[in-house]
Amino acid sequence: MQNSYLNRTPLQITLSTWKALFLREALSRLTGSRIAWLWLLFEPIFHMSFLLFIFTVMRMRTVGGINIVVWLLVGLIFFFTFKRTATQTKNGITPNKQLFTYRQVKPIDTVISRACLEAFLMTIIGFIVVAAASLFGVDFMPNDFLSLILAFFGIWLFGLGFGLITSVCIQLAPDSDHIINLLMTPAYMLSGVIIPISNVPEPYRHYLSYNPIVHGIETARQAMSTYYHTIPELDLNYLYSADLVTIFIGLALHRRFEYLIGK
Repeated sequence: MQNSYLNRTPLQITLSTWKALFLREALSRLTGSRIAWLWLLFEPIFHMSFLLFIFTVMRMRTVGGINIVVWLLVGLIFFFTFKRTATQTKNGITPNKQLFTYRQVKPIDTVISRACLEAFLMTIIGFIVVAAASLFGVDFMPNDFLSLILAFFGIWLFGLGFGLITSVCIQLAPDSDHIINLLMTPAYMLSGVIIPISNVPEPYRHYLSYNPIVHGIETARQAMSTYYHTIPELDLNYLYSADLVTIFIGLALHRRFEYLIGK
């Protein structure tokens, strides 16, 4: 058994490290306080419930040809997937610096493990929200399940790429964390979460289509119903291209500044 442990491949060591960090992060997030696990669910659910109440008061029943509840919940779940992944990953290095004394643990490992945890948590939260809405008679059966999964994965990858870049930035310039946090509010407003992008007049709609998050959210909504009226610029390949660019830049930054951010 000892020889088997010593002869592990680099991939096996990396996967074991990610697994240990994932379990450590999950334990920390879910048991940080007595109701830590409840707050993870309550925050997005309260946000969604409040917006649903506002749209109900406005007597809006459909947006772009689909149920307002489906339209809104899909947008919120997908944006929260990006936001929480990006936020947790950018702050993943500092709390885990004591672990870098172990040769197997690198700064990038803490970022990736946090991203995986957020994907897991948002999947659970999404299922709970959809199940609760279904109990009230809302039909959440997707028309194109594969496109829905690809959109979710693309949004999560973009959050990972964003987090890889910003995790290095805030280690080199800590004050940049405030600027990055400020960017989340305009990103929320300009991603089509609560404002239909298809209703935005030109040329502003074309400008908004440069936002990769828009393509993920709109693809997910279109996957729910073929009757959904989305923007003509919709292209899921654009989202994945942005994923590749941001992840490549993030990996390059981690490689270049590994010694500085791991101190």
